[in-house]
Amino acid sequence: METFKRTPLQLFSLPQHFVIPLFQRPYVWKEDEQWEPLWKDIRRVVELRIAEPSRTQQHFLGAVVLQAHESNTHRLTTWNVIDGQQRLTTLQLLMDATGAILGQRGNARLASQLESLTHNSANYLPEGESCLKVRHLNLDHDAFDEVMTADPPVDHASLKHADSKIVQAHRYFTTAVAQWLGDPDSAEYGLKAEQLANALQADLQLVTIELLAAENSQEIFETLNARGTPLTAADLVRNFVFQRLAAEGGDTKAAYRQDWPFEAKFWAKDISVGRFFVSRSSLFLNQWLMSRLGEEISPHSTFTRFKSYVEHHGEQKVADLLPVLKQQADQYEAWTEAAARTGGNLSVVEMAVYRMQASGVELLKPLLIWLHEPGRDLPQWTIDRIVSAAESWIVRRQLLRLSGSDLGRIVADIIKTYSDTPAGDLADRVVAHLARLNVTSTYWPGDDEIRDSLADEAVYRRFSRARLRTVLEAIENAFRAETGQPQVERAGFPIEHILPQKWQPNWPVETQEQEWERQLRVHRLGNLTLLTGKLNAKVSNGTWADKRKALLEHNTIKLTGRVVEQAHSTEWDEPLIDQRTADLITALLTVWPVPDGHQGQVIDPQAKAQDWVEIKHLIAAGLLAVGDKLRATHRDFAGVEATILPGGRLEVGGVVYDSPSGAGRGLRKRATNGWYFWGLPDGRRLRHVRAEFAGSAPTESDG
Repeated sequence: METFKRTPLQLFSLPQHFVIPLFQRPYVWKEDEQWEPLWKDIRRVVELRIAEPSRTQQHFLGAVVLQAHESNTHRLTTWNVIDGQQRLTTLQLLMDATGAILGQRGNARLASQLESLTHNSANYLPEGESCLKVRHLNLDHDAFDEVMTADPPVDHASLKHADSKIVQAHRYFTTAVAQWLGDPDSAEYGLKAEQLANALQADLQLVTIELLAAENSQEIFETLNARGTPLTAADLVRNFVFQRLAAEGGDTKAAYRQDWPFEAKFWAKDISVGRFFVSRSSLFLNQWLMSRLGEEISPHSTFTRFKSYVEHHGEQKVADLLPVLKQQADQYEAWTEAAARTGGNLSVVEMAVYRMQASGVELLKPLLIWLHEPGRDLPQWTIDRIVSAAESWIVRRQLLRLSGSDLGRIVADIIKTYSDTPAGDLADRVVAHLARLNVTSTYWPGDDEIRDSLADEAVYRRFSRARLRTVLEAIENAFRAETGQPQVERAGFPIEHILPQKWQPNWPVETQEQEWERQLRVHRLGNLTLLTGKLNAKVSNGTWADKRKALLEHNTIKLTGRVVEQAHSTEWDEPLIDQRTADLITALLTVWPVPDGHQGQVIDPQAKAQDWVEIKHLIAAGLLAVGDKLRATHRDFAGVEATILPGGRLEVGGVVYDSPSGAGRGLRKRATNGWYFWGLPDGRRLRHVRAEFAGSAPTESDG
């Protein structure tokens, strides 16, 4: 390995080819992140040269890794570009665009100088071979060749690959250079053109790391990351896989074409994982590894763990692994695309994927991949039972708003523990494993706890619209299944409050206590339904008679039709909302069942109570009462009181809040831990009352 500092003139002047291997990622640089900053840097260098001719101005572009071709049978030297193809491609596009403009404006000498750095002379080329010095073998080949060989002035919009980033970059530089050079008849044009051409040839610097054909380029590639868009785990895996395949003597070109699925647009989409975004291809590879190893793997460790798996697990060659990877990737894509359809029935697996997407979680994907591993050949009923149980475990925890941070470990444990279990026993083993979980961070909640929690939960406020919609859709599908009807469309139907959110004008009550009781039920499960179309505000907030008539127009949704039937001869009131809430809870417990006799007990109830306790639980336990006064403990709000309302809401200065922290935030106008902020007249803070409920002493970390 040798390292050199080179200018474009030194790097590109000889007749040679720089080959972008077919397994390199496509061109991804963008205007705001790379093209414009690069052009500004180059323009700055040129303008300094013009202002101070005696001063040397240079700009460092970064490093590229080149490897000599295994066998150079042609007269031209050939290099494989191991890393740095983004900057080399961009530099070539910039020089070609600039040369085209200079040529059009009569600067043939300067245009010829730049052309000699982008195009080889025909004298050195075999018959029919491309004259371009940089040769793309990957998906960018056609777009790059088209724009680099187009006759100037280039009509970018008319090119076949006008939408590609390659053509867009060429178009950007064409426009930027032309605007900066200005009028060819101006006094300063000649100097600007000369200095720009000189800068592109001699004032830019690249560090080239040049390897012999026999040297290990992978080690260099893994440690370098191009300026601009970082390499993803999928990029690193691709380079490793095809380098290894080449070492095995495999046909890399055929394998890339037939068995590498991750170049399609589907796989480039960024997916949210916690606070981070990763490409879908990188996320799949992470989940696929989990399905193989039964280990929870950080997204940042995907490549290193993949490399270790290939190098140290079994004798499987990359040539044999790639078709398996593609088969599972294709299936993964099919699940995702099915889940994105608005119509048609989904299978158990597809529906699980749809609901995960709506909830923004990826927890079950490794399990799905594992269950469908080629060669496992599980009966469909086994797969469906396991997926249904795992989904019930996750959804029930979501309904209680319990943390999901430790659930990935459980999924990995199941994969590792039961990978060799006979197919006939697998479903029973997995369901039993989930049922045995008995700590707050992972347990599977039972029916009674779900009923108690959701009976008076303001679900419309507590859950995201997408997650709540999947719950209502699941209940609707359960109702439809009773008569063999197809699943409801997944078309983002509006969620409608039957008792309106603004109920006071047309749904009056007589006393303040009745007002509190009515308000408590507005956002509960039993007061919500799906509609095929949104009602206008007048009808939505109108009288029950008018609203009932409007709901009849949406009776293709059974959730809505049953509401109309339930209140066909009476007003929609609190007892009916309570009854419907109980009925819908029963339905969703049927959709996401637990094993017979399962209670969902935990051995750390204190931790559980600290995790989900609310004011309403303290009222139910007799530790607080409706009408009690809480006092702000912060010195800036001395004397401010909050009144406890039915359902555990707090009223402060005429404004009603759902939680202590919400009430604290309303006063302080910033995030506030209400369990510390609010206290009782006897000097205790709310956190002390919560700790008493949980049966433990409060700690400084409570909150």
